[in-house]
Amino acid sequence: MGQREQVRHGHVRVAVIGSGFGGLGAAVRLRREGITDFVVLERADSVGGTWRDNSYPGCACDVPSHLYSFSFAPNPDWPRTFSGQEHIRAYLEHVTDTFRLRPHIRLDTEVELMTWDNDELRWEIETSRGTYTADVVVSATGPLSDPKVPEIPGLAEFPGKVFHSARWDHDHDLRGKRVAMIGTGASAIQIVPAIQPQVGQLTLFQRTPPWVMQRMDRRITGAERWLHRQLPFTGAARRGLLWGIRELQVQAFTKRPNELGLIESLAKANIARSIKDTELRAKLTPSYRIGCKRILLSSEYYPALAQPNVDLVASGLAEVRGSTLVAADGTETEADVIVFGTGFHVTDLPIAERVIGADGSTLAQAWKDGMQSLRGATAAGFPNWMTIIGPNTGLGNSSMILMIESQLNYMADYLRQLNVLGGRAALAARPSAVAAWNRRVQERMKRTVWNTGGCTSWYLDASGRNTTIWPGTTREFRVATREVDLAEYEVVRAPANDPAKDAANEPAKGVARAEAAK
Repeated sequence: MGQREQVRHGHVRVAVIGSGFGGLGAAVRLRREGITDFVVLERADSVGGTWRDNSYPGCACDVPSHLYSFSFAPNPDWPRTFSGQEHIRAYLEHVTDTFRLRPHIRLDTEVELMTWDNDELRWEIETSRGTYTADVVVSATGPLSDPKVPEIPGLAEFPGKVFHSARWDHDHDLRGKRVAMIGTGASAIQIVPAIQPQVGQLTLFQRTPPWVMQRMDRRITGAERWLHRQLPFTGAARRGLLWGIRELQVQAFTKRPNELGLIESLAKANIARSIKDTELRAKLTPSYRIGCKRILLSSEYYPALAQPNVDLVASGLAEVRGSTLVAADGTETEADVIVFGTGFHVTDLPIAERVIGADGSTLAQAWKDGMQSLRGATAAGFPNWMTIIGPNTGLGNSSMILMIESQLNYMADYLRQLNVLGGRAALAARPSAVAAWNRRVQERMKRTVWNTGGCTSWYLDASGRNTTIWPGTTREFRVATREVDLAEYEVVRAPANDPAKDAANEPAKGVARAEAAK
């Protein structure tokens, strides 16, 4: 954390943390609800979230473009069926401008600490650029925001370049270099074919092979784009079809994993089509049920692995000795550059260390035995604090934008309920309600491919519990989050009404509203 400026900013109704899809979506929904007394606190110098941070070669989405966008901001001009990072980031900039969000956004403002004030019933938010107070905090930092790099003995002494895929060093020229790619997740299978033609030697360290299906990507024709612009219902129909197909697939993942056998056969055929070497093919064929880990999409990954300048080490990186990389199976490789494609802090969110609740404990302490929330949004002991893409809201086969929009419905009703309650009030999730919700989620999780498929994935926390994925359809989640059930909350009132304090807050609120109206 940097040194904080000694500046106190005004009080706001809502403080949104982060400006990716979740944060920008929350900002749009607040404006549509008539709430302009809010700020969006963003630690970086621009909006975009994970689509700003991940700019590695080949970066693209594995969800179709027309489904990976807000329903309230359709884009008829997507250039491809699966969009690249630059097009998604441009879309988010467009949303920011279209809905006039920039006056609310505070860039280069990292949240360092959020503390609940039991007396004032509000959050005090310490940032790198001063302190804010807010009635409600909406945390939209997302699970793919803080890269995870494993602790490897000797890594600090490596004489070459080291970086994570989410912090790609575009100034470092890879041409002719010996590059080691660590990991075989969604980023790695895009990076490998993108850099393979230019590097001297590429070594891929693979602990566990992923299942990879062909990505049916193509250019969207000018005629299609014209049609979606002139007749918007055609774009909505296209989106609806993509959504419906994925909803029908869900039961195979959640209730009948054995039905995924046909998909697994297609994935094996995809390996055989590009990999003729039987030994390499064996190394690339997973031993777990398809779907247990996220199914990856690429038509270039396997052909790249078959090139003469690519080696696969079927073992994780265990040690670094100078420029020599040593795998767990003893294989040694020389490298000039190490690229980590080792994922993110998903089940141990760093932001949780910076949230202090009603009893003085951090959210990380409350979640030390695993993340738990009520309907993926609120946590016991943290009044008027909610998260977008919280525990058990992830998806294995569809678009997270659908889940985000459901959570925005819940956020909007949460704020309506506070308005109805009137005065200084807060809603605190009842521990019994949080426990009951999570019992139901974990009971449903038992039959899913993510728990029974025979793999260890980033969906699971340190104790082996799946705190990441939603074990149902997006429609089921939409129904579960369409409104707040006050029976699941305790209404907290301020200890005593202090008209003087309330009056003192009004000028600051007026300043925030005036800024938002510009």
